[in-house]
This record gives sequence, C-alpha cells and structure tokens, in this order.
Amino acid sequence: MSLLRDTPSFSVAEYSSASASPLALLRWALVIIFLWFGGMKFTAYEADGIAPFIAHSPIMAWLHTVFGTQGASYVIGVLELSTAAGLTVGAFVPVVSAIGAAMSIATYLITITFMLSTPGVVEATAGGFPAISALPGQFLLKDLVLLAASVVLLMASLPERRGASA
Repeated sequence: MSLLRDTPSFSVAEYSSASASPLALLRWALVIIFLWFGGMKFTAYEADGIAPFIAHSPIMAWLHTVFGTQGASYVIGVLELSTAAGLTVGAFVPVVSAIGAAMSIATYLITITFMLSTPGVVEATAGGFPAISALPGQFLLKDLVLLAASVVLLMASLPERRGASA
C-alpha cells in the first residue's frame, strides 16, 4: 500500500504516476536548506564561517576583493534566497522549477570544488586522502547528495521528461 495512493490530488511540477510525487520531498528539502542557509548569510557568524571557503576558492575569491567578507556573504545569501524562491514558485510552474533546480546545481557544483581548494579537507593524521576531516571535509561531502537531488529535480522538471511520465 502506498502512502501516496491516499494523498489528495494536487498539481505540482514533478510528474509521476502518483498524484503527489515523491520528488516534491526533494524540492521542499532544498527550499528549506536554501532559506535557512541563505538567511544565515546575513549574519556576521555565517560570513566569518564561510570566509575560508571563499578565500581559497579560485571561483569565488574575487567576492571578498569586491564586496568584503560580509558583502560577499550578502551576495551569496541573495543568490541562495533567490534559489529558494525559484524552487518554491517552481512547484507550480515547470519552467521556473527547471531554473531553480539549475541554480541549485550551480551552487553545489561550486561548493564541491571547495573540496579541492580549502585547506584541511584531507586528514593527514588518518593517512591522508581518501581520509577527510570532519570539518571542512565531511561538511562539504554532503553536498554530493544535495547536487544529486538538484539534478533529479531538474530532470523531472524538463518538458520532455514530464511528457514521458504524465
């Protein structure tokens, strides 16, 4: 017996054979993450916390030069809150779903590069690679799952995928 079988029917961007798609769980989990992390970017605590990741990133280091530590955090916060908004509106508008998912993919592709650029990811006392530190290594590693969720959501949002499963 499926839990979704007894769920009231409503329209969402993720199409499946059930009336409420399990993919919606991925969407709303990502929305919560982007709202929470995006909102935190407006605090000094978070700006200081992400500063080492940004400073060592060949993709993002320029943000500190142009905006300073807190300003860079503000820019990232606006992008993360925009991603949350795109994912939220995308629950009802498939093209916006695809844009929000693409924004999420971009976010996690960038944060995964921090595994290569941030000092302290590899744990030397455990023998070096593939042993990774709890912070920042394992903290960053979880972004692989978030990237996968974002890719699945994007694929489910594309018109040819929706038409094939509708």
